[in-house]
Formats: sequence, C-alpha cells, structure tokens
Amino acid sequence: MIRVNVVVPGLPPLEWAGEAGSVEAPAHDVLLLAAAAGTDWTNDALGGPQQQAAPLLGFVPTEDFSLSARTRVRTERTTFDAAVLAIWGDHDHWAKLCFEYSPQGQAMVVSVVTNEYSDDCNSMLVSEESVYLRIIRSGEGWAFHSSIDGHEWVFVRVFRLAFDGPVRVGFLAQAPMGDRCLAEFDNIEYSTHVPADLRNGN
Repeated sequence: MIRVNVVVPGLPPLEWAGEAGSVEAPAHDVLLLAAAAGTDWTNDALGGPQQQAAPLLGFVPTEDFSLSARTRVRTERTTFDAAVLAIWGDHDHWAKLCFEYSPQGQAMVVSVVTNEYSDDCNSMLVSEESVYLRIIRSGEGWAFHSSIDGHEWVFVRVFRLAFDGPVRVGFLAQAPMGDRCLAEFDNIEYSTHVPADLRNGN
C-alpha cells in the first residue's frame, strides 16, 4: 500500500489500495479525488471482463464503525461517473456506494456488492447537486445508507462479503465513459458508535 500525505481529522491514516491516484485536500475535512478516463470497478454478472482500475484511498478498520461524507461530482457529468464510498477486500470481494450518473442522464444513488460477480442495484434519484453517503460495519455485516441532509438516513442495503482477510474502506472516483471525474467529499465523519437499528433513519 502507498501512504499519502493527506490528513483528514478524525480518520485513521489513509493509503492507496493498489495504484496511487490523484488527491487534494484543500480544507481540513475536504477531499478531491480525480479519476482518469476508463476507470471503474465492476465484475460483470453477465460475464464481461473485470475492471478495477479506479484507485481507492482508505484505511483498514479494526472495529465496528460508520463513515459518512457529502459527495458531489465537480466536473461535467458523464455516464456512470461517480463519487464513491467503497470497501475493498480483493478483486472478487468488494462493494461500493455511488453518487452516479445514469445512462438516462439522472443522478442517483447506486450500490454494488461483489462476491465474485457484481450485484448492481439502483436506489433513489437525487435532484440536488450533492448527496450524503454512509458505510456502516456491524460485526460481520455491512450496511449502506444515503441522505439528502446528513441527518435522516435512507436504508440502501445490508450485506456480507465472503472474504476473511482485512478490508480497506474509503473514497473513490470513477469515470468509465468520460474523460475525467473530479469527486468531492466533505463533511466527512467517522465514528465507532454504530446505530442498533439500521433501518429506522438514524
């Protein structure tokens, strides 16, 4: 792993999973990640080639936690570009929660869970320029949530990864079909206090 000289208060030290990407931290709780053209994560359920070219900037959790951030894409939107919170085990075991742009030209929350093949699911449409995303780890399980205001959370999905090794959790940008994607993450919050009920909006 590659350590980067980016410090976000309240977060464990951040490292790149695999190849290093491009990151800036213009303020104490703001990250800007740039994705190059053709970068994505997908293990096509229909048998297409795997893609894991988008670099993840993250940390290895050692206990239950929640990680949330307000996400937006600063560059002109292109199909499937996204600001992402992601979990990486290995090439066959990973998950991501995306503020993504659909082929129909709509911004939406999209989640992907991969245990060998990717289970891809569209969630709510987003009419605002940004949306809050959240990852929770609770024991062996994981949960994804989204929110417009960062207070009332909408349940996206709960799942497990069939992976026994350490995972890395953090921030990712992708630009599968565009020339570039600049993803912004701010209002970043990390806590080891996990909601007891993952479906009630807390």
